[in-house]
Amino acid sequence: MLTLIGLLTMGALVLLLIVGRTSPVIPLISVPLIGALFAGFGPAELTTFFNEGIGKVMPIAVMFIFAIIFFGVLQDTGLFRPLINTMVRVTRGNVVAVAVATAIIGMLAHLDGAGATTFLLTVPALLPLYRELRMSPYLMLLLLAMGAGIFNMLPWAGPLGRASAVTGIDLTELWRGLIPVQVVGAALLILLAIVLGLRERRRIDSGTNTPTAEASQSVKAGIEELSEEARALQRPGLMWFNGLLFLAVLVSLFSGALPAGYIFMIALCIVLIVNYPGGKQQMSRVTAHAGAALNMGMIILAAGTMLGVLAGTKMLTSIAQDLVTVLPEASIPLLHIILGVFGLPMELLLSTDAYYFGLMPIVLEVAGTHGVDPASVVYALMVGNIIGTFISPFSPALWLALGLANLDLGRHIRYSLFWMWGFSLVLLAFCWSWGLL
Repeated sequence: MLTLIGLLTMGALVLLLIVGRTSPVIPLISVPLIGALFAGFGPAELTTFFNEGIGKVMPIAVMFIFAIIFFGVLQDTGLFRPLINTMVRVTRGNVVAVAVATAIIGMLAHLDGAGATTFLLTVPALLPLYRELRMSPYLMLLLLAMGAGIFNMLPWAGPLGRASAVTGIDLTELWRGLIPVQVVGAALLILLAIVLGLRERRRIDSGTNTPTAEASQSVKAGIEELSEEARALQRPGLMWFNGLLFLAVLVSLFSGALPAGYIFMIALCIVLIVNYPGGKQQMSRVTAHAGAALNMGMIILAAGTMLGVLAGTKMLTSIAQDLVTVLPEASIPLLHIILGVFGLPMELLLSTDAYYFGLMPIVLEVAGTHGVDPASVVYALMVGNIIGTFISPFSPALWLALGLANLDLGRHIRYSLFWMWGFSLVLLAFCWSWGLL
């Protein structure tokens, strides 16, 4: 009976997360609660489940809230914009160089972990150049999306936080294992950009590779066009200080000298005091980014209650034990790898929340019966899936990018799916050879 209730609970949870008619917070809290009540658990047990679940994810929620605001403020100062603008300018007219620069820009623009910011920063700057060179805007979107996907493995980007919340493994500990994957992924993406750039150059008539003066002016306008408010927030005189602060945060996260949440608390204080010394300015910057920070923090906390209830009621354990009796014995220790292989196509069927909060807990339980390390499950499911983050119809940031470039989702999927999936499989193979799986 507990397995049946657990399956209905997980099925309803995944379905509601896929449909996306409500905030993810609502099904994450309400569905496990209803399942626990049907299984016969009362207020005393639910209180225990809540406290245990919240206790596991509180450090992650704190880290996300302060990290999102910190990187939002860094974006306000204009730290990343000059680098991106410079790359756009120096690659003008060379199709292969433009493709390589697009891949690099996609990674750099995603340093704050926000997909919407990535596309707002890059698509308006690059699109006029792509149009003038007669390069496919779908190539632009593919390279930006893959670059953002690689950097989506950063601790503050979202997926890793979800995985940490589900497994209870320290966020920075998980990230350390993924750093080689990100380095290899970045190098491979540049090589792929060269290949796709050469293919694109062959497609284009050689006489149209030099942009006109009018097009150059339009690209320049796309780079420099900033609102009065955005221009007032920029701090070009503090560029070096902000860059060093950003590097210091990365080094601190890697070293593990302090908890990640505390690192971002300290960094936020410094970036606000130095760049926006007035109290009103500081509150204005915090308020500007508080919505995104609070949304992510709420999701992590709601996920904590969900996992506390599912773990406390033993629903996942019951499902896993019954699945073990049904699945072929030889497939169970490899279940996470098998699902990782198909992780990217699953982006078309499952939202990020459904993937990490619906599928991953069950895989962890099933694989755990055969002694598979939870970190290996995370790496297999994440690496197999994350490159396709911005091919999923469940990604709001992708719809923003499509709107900015006036592109079609179906055509984007047809253009990008083969390259994204193949890229994911190569990274998954590297994870296996590196010993992460």
